[in-house]
Amino acid sequence: MTLSDLALYSSAVVESVQELHANDAIARRLKELGFVKGEEVRLVARGPVGAEPLLVQVGFTRFALRRSEAARIVVTALQAREANA
Repeated sequence: MTLSDLALYSSAVVESVQELHANDAIARRLKELGFVKGEEVRLVARGPVGAEPLLVQVGFTRFALRRSEAARIVVTALQAREANA
């Protein structure tokens, strides 16, 4: 599942950031912002028009992401992860 598919107010753990091509600036920037493997994220809010942007919390920091950016972040929902453990 991707971060853009996560239910509102749900938490997940980042598995990876998809790179679309070599030297992908968006993927690099997402990683620099803290979207790295093992990091917990939470979907805090969705925008009013087309549910965009998404307000995502990583640690104590919140970021507004476009849906296309969030769709590049592969996550595992915490509930699903706990059930598989």
